[in-house]
Amino acid sequence: MEPLLLYFFFRPRQRIIRAMTTVAASFASIAINLKAPNCRPLARTLTSIYLLNNQLEFQTFWPSWICKSLRIERTLSSSAVSEAASSAPTSSPNCYSEYHRLLPCPLQNRPPRVEHLVVSEDGPVADYISKALDLPLLYVSDLIHFGAVYYALVCPKPPPTATPEEIRIYKEATAPEVLRNRPSIKGKTVREAQKTCRITHVNEFVEAGTYLRVHVHPKRYPRCYEIDWKSRILAVSESYVVLDKPSGTSVGGTTDNIEESCATFATRALGFSEPLRTTHQIDNCTEGCVVLARTKEYCSVFHGKIREKKVKKLYLALAAAPVPIGVITHYMRPINMAPRLISEDFIKGWHLCLLEVLECKKVLWPNSVTEEKYGVQDCGWPSKDFAYECKINLLTGRTHQVRAQLAACGAPVVGDSMYMPAAIAEMTNPGLNPFGVHKRQYTSENDKEMAIQDWVAHHGKEPNVAIGLQACQISWDDGLYCYNAGSPWWR
Repeated sequence: MEPLLLYFFFRPRQRIIRAMTTVAASFASIAINLKAPNCRPLARTLTSIYLLNNQLEFQTFWPSWICKSLRIERTLSSSAVSEAASSAPTSSPNCYSEYHRLLPCPLQNRPPRVEHLVVSEDGPVADYISKALDLPLLYVSDLIHFGAVYYALVCPKPPPTATPEEIRIYKEATAPEVLRNRPSIKGKTVREAQKTCRITHVNEFVEAGTYLRVHVHPKRYPRCYEIDWKSRILAVSESYVVLDKPSGTSVGGTTDNIEESCATFATRALGFSEPLRTTHQIDNCTEGCVVLARTKEYCSVFHGKIREKKVKKLYLALAAAPVPIGVITHYMRPINMAPRLISEDFIKGWHLCLLEVLECKKVLWPNSVTEEKYGVQDCGWPSKDFAYECKINLLTGRTHQVRAQLAACGAPVVGDSMYMPAAIAEMTNPGLNPFGVHKRQYTSENDKEMAIQDWVAHHGKEPNVAIGLQACQISWDDGLYCYNAGSPWWR
């Protein structure tokens, strides 16, 4: 008997399918590794998406899967994309030339690669993944250390794009008579057994039938290794640490990388034996004050203060145009996906967004040397003589709120490659924003939906490092505790 490998292709979300000026590739696959009688190696066509020079090009390649040795040989179907494909990871006879260790940290991220497997035999998890995906054992150990490997006792349901054959195999793997013989799931419902958890130890034992999700190319944060973290510590108490977070870093890590985070590096800089915990978030491209809890108990306490609106946050925003003083009100679409769409008018079910502009003063636009030093992107704003530094009291805390609201006011944040392109498009073509002040009337819901998709496509990608936004002050308990960040990068 040989293991059968099936691959599903996921279409990327609409937000990924948009014009980009740099080469990017996005693909994902699910590999279900099961033992089945009389099964033969299955070659399936996969589709790889390349976003080149603002054009979405679909190219197809056929991998020849040698199931017994689990070694991959891939050939592109067209020589026309060979140059573009060379930027993506290729496979050697044993794949080891491409995968060594996760450190040192590369300057560029690899295209996403997520593999999903069902374990065919009991044993240590790292050994199984190494053999199943033909990856070096040390590389798999690094992935586990980074928090990039997950498991569930039972394989989740396949996506709607799955073929009848793939669905059949899933049903066989999760059949009641099969699950009844799994001692690890006795007393659990199937839904409980499908809950995913992180693998934390390389020698963790997994039994046959266990589902594994492996983020082979975790998102990397090279800026973490450039920072003097001790110099970014604003305060240390018995319960918490206040950090002046640098831009280009993640507060608490990502789904596939909890190692390269502010919490991890601050913990090491302070020599703590227990890891610091995240109490709240600011965007990766934003710098400024972040509170990290030293204990699980204080983490809950601070979450409670946020819920009770006892925490006050002030921001400094470097806007590309002047912003009126006073309270600005918008409503944000309740979809947890970037870009965040907001409306001038009330829409039922959309989240209220309030911020108060306390000050707005004219300053010089940052020079090219400063922008290059902090990785600030040129987003095409027509006039770069002056910018406007705004002090903002954030009254509601929505993801991307300051960035989205200022862009909707025609004053996007400097360097914000996601929201500034859309603001420029609305300036040159008023009415393009279906939720803006110049919105058009649509004859049908279908026309409006098409207009929304078109508006989403005018947004860019998430900034690489820094934008003109700083969480300059955080306070709680009516100002009893108050901390200020250092000077923002543009001063």
